[in-house]
Amino acid sequence: MFAVGDKVVYPMHGAGVVKTIEKRERDGQSVDYLILAMLLGEMKVMVPVDSVERVGLRHVIENDDIDAVEKVLEERPDNYNKAITWNRRFNMYLEKMKSGNVFEVADVIRTLQVQENEKKLSTGERRLLGTARQILISEVMLVKNAEQQDIENWLNKFF
Repeated sequence: MFAVGDKVVYPMHGAGVVKTIEKRERDGQSVDYLILAMLLGEMKVMVPVDSVERVGLRHVIENDDIDAVEKVLEERPDNYNKAITWNRRFNMYLEKMKSGNVFEVADVIRTLQVQENEKKLSTGERRLLGTARQILISEVMLVKNAEQQDIENWLNKFF
């Protein structure tokens, strides 16, 4: 399970650290909550312990997994759904990000960044790219114990 000090990823929010576990009242019941300090955005998130699996909270990847993330970022999509309307692509990318899987998030970044470099993205896709980048950057910051700018530079070298 999770303990104070654990480095975690909350899908669609990014990486953070479990700061405390607090008991709170919910519907007349005493419930344990994980209090997460998110790495980027100065946000504090409360997740009921009994909901961590449902919301997809997970531990950050291991340092050894960074090579596999880099492989995803280095690949170039042959056909990145050009025939699909932008809103269907958007929903497809959103589902990948909601999965919380770091490789799916990297895939979304790679695909959208390649599209952005070839032709401009829609406003929604550009915003999704920004969110995906922040999620991946925050996780890699915790894995590598590095500063945000260093990880942004690391990510930018792929594009």
